[in-house]
Amino acid sequence: QVQLVESGGGLVQAGGSLRLSCAASGRTFSRYRMGWFRQAPGKEREFVAVISWSGGTTYYADSVKGRFTISRDNTKSTVSLQANSLKPEDTAVYYCAAKSGGSYGANNPRLYDYWGQGTQVTVSS
Repeated sequence: QVQLVESGGGLVQAGGSLRLSCAASGRTFSRYRMGWFRQAPGKEREFVAVISWSGGTTYYADSVKGRFTISRDNTKSTVSLQANSLKPEDTAVYYCAAKSGGSYGANNPRLYDYWGQGTQVTVSS
């Protein structure tokens, strides 16, 4: 079992940066792919980024590619999301999630096993 807790959200100006962190506890953290998702009011939860077990492979949604960077530190059982050049449309609750098994369906939130409580990101214009 894995427990996840996000932090680092807040209010930032458009064009600014924010670093989100996710602390994990439980067995075999390094065996899980870790993803970030976000959900804005009135919208469905959407994929943001995912990182492989080793951290060697990443994938991003087109909407954040080139602006966001996902990383993980298995020795500390943490995963981070560096968000640069933030836009008002990035405003959402951001969730950290863990996925066991293979890389298939890594952009599908319904295939993830564990979720954090979310952290609010608000970008002002």
